[in-house]
Amino acid sequence: MKAKKSTRRRTSIALLIVLAVVSSLVYKLFDIQVVHASALTAQAAERRGTAITLYGARGDIVDDDGTVLAGSVLRYDFIASPVNALSAYTDGKGHALPRDQALAKLAADPVLAKLSKITNTPVKTFMADFTSALKANSQSQYAPLIKNADVPTFNKVEALKIAWLTPVSHPARSYPLGAVGGNIVGYVNSSGQGAEGLEQQYQKCLVGENGEETYQASRDGVALPGSTKVTKAAKQGGTLVTTLDSDLNWFLNQELASTTKQLGAEFAQGSVIDIKTGEIKAAAQYPSVDPNDIDSVPAEYRSTAMMFSSMFEPGSTFKSLTAAAMIDTGYATPYSHVMTADSFSGPNGVRFSDAEYHPVEDMTLTGILMNSSNVGIAELGQNMSSQTRYDYYKKFGIGSPTSVDFPAQASGILTKPGTWDAQTNYTTMFGQGVSATMAQMVQAYQALANDGVMIPLSLVKGCKQADGTMTDVPKKTSTRVIKSSTSKTMLDMLESVPNKNPNDAALKIDGYRLAAKTGTAQEPDGHGGYRQNYYISVMGVAPVDNPRYLVDVNIGFPANGKMSYAAAPLFHDIMSQVLKTYRVSPSNSAPSDLPVTH
Repeated sequence: MKAKKSTRRRTSIALLIVLAVVSSLVYKLFDIQVVHASALTAQAAERRGTAITLYGARGDIVDDDGTVLAGSVLRYDFIASPVNALSAYTDGKGHALPRDQALAKLAADPVLAKLSKITNTPVKTFMADFTSALKANSQSQYAPLIKNADVPTFNKVEALKIAWLTPVSHPARSYPLGAVGGNIVGYVNSSGQGAEGLEQQYQKCLVGENGEETYQASRDGVALPGSTKVTKAAKQGGTLVTTLDSDLNWFLNQELASTTKQLGAEFAQGSVIDIKTGEIKAAAQYPSVDPNDIDSVPAEYRSTAMMFSSMFEPGSTFKSLTAAAMIDTGYATPYSHVMTADSFSGPNGVRFSDAEYHPVEDMTLTGILMNSSNVGIAELGQNMSSQTRYDYYKKFGIGSPTSVDFPAQASGILTKPGTWDAQTNYTTMFGQGVSATMAQMVQAYQALANDGVMIPLSLVKGCKQADGTMTDVPKKTSTRVIKSSTSKTMLDMLESVPNKNPNDAALKIDGYRLAAKTGTAQEPDGHGGYRQNYYISVMGVAPVDNPRYLVDVNIGFPANGKMSYAAAPLFHDIMSQVLKTYRVSPSNSAPSDLPVTH
């Protein structure tokens, strides 16, 4: 009987022990999985390793032969470990000095003086970084000390072998050609986002995707050998391939700067267009921003390409569009003529004049373009339907943004004929009362010169991916604007400008047939009048017998030489360089010889 009771007692005790152990395990499990879950997870992550970012570099922007206009380079930040830096200072018995004394020792350390000299940073700035980090965390191992060091600086700092200083690399943006193409390329802001130009417009193409790697560190923060592991690979951005020729852009930059200073002008812009493809080979301006230093020019020139954003009354270069409309509709021929005085007075107070005095002449339409007569083009075109003219201006692209997808592109101003007063009905024929950008004007002249067919302008060939595929390729749909015969006739007529107007003889280029139109326009004051500020411009095509390239130059507010022929030498030098650069064969036919008077 006693044995049975003893067995039951032992069984009960064993059961109680089992229950106690199970309860203890359940409690421990609850404590781990619920009570201290977040803390233990963080501790586990810390033991797994330190995570650092692998930067996916922003893609390059290149010209048409691969020359880098914008690229990513390695820059280095140096991170100090304040605790480790101060632990080196002891009292001679191996005991750490009080923090204030250790900081004073660090400030006087020759190595910090060397670091200051290399980075051109005061020692007191370094000490402020240490103090700030220690104030936030008395055991801090993180104090950013040096930012965006280039490779030479990195090498000098590394040569000091400072144990408590760790470099961290990251990509930064660099513009090797500076202001060459700077007005088109744009720049990247402090957040790494494209701020202007192509950098902004093609952010999706260019931006990379960051990755991550982890490593296990020793107590002093040094990575343990063999512990580094990439947990997510970085992805590099695409390469944006432009249509630009960087050498040609450099040449334009130099020429525009020289001419602007020579004429005492405020600014100048120029462009080169491949007539057969619509590609923009050069688009320069002066002043032009250097994306490496956006404060190098006044604010108005930092963020926009004037070619697309700056509107102006085109003046006499617009007469070619009016003449093309007249010829295309059969309203006039190159031989159509009218008695042309140097001023015009019409009903409803209409008054305007030519730029210079001349006797009454019986000018042909060819002569009107050659002499750039406001009166002549208005006299000959006054009975042509204003709606017809408007429709042609629209077909030439006036009043609409070009197909180039560029930030802040202006659409110009071309109001409907129903809103034109008597004066505007006349002045639109010679480029007043209408505004356009340089991009719109070169687009119009491209169509005029390309057998009458408009090929949309393009600035980008596409975004080249890592596997070589090209995305974001612009879609191009050609549109006929004028007849083929009208195009040829217009070029023949415009040959008279360099060949028969002595004021424009500087436009001529030996060996090549050249068609050009000059223009002088005033700046509107916004109240129906004009300021005494002038734009002088030239638009020209060569060679006439096989149109290949279009050059446009526009000079803003010159103090010296306010007539369009002052821009002729600039045009001549640029077009000569273009023909040489692309090895364009000289003309093999005689120039046209259309009469300029009746």
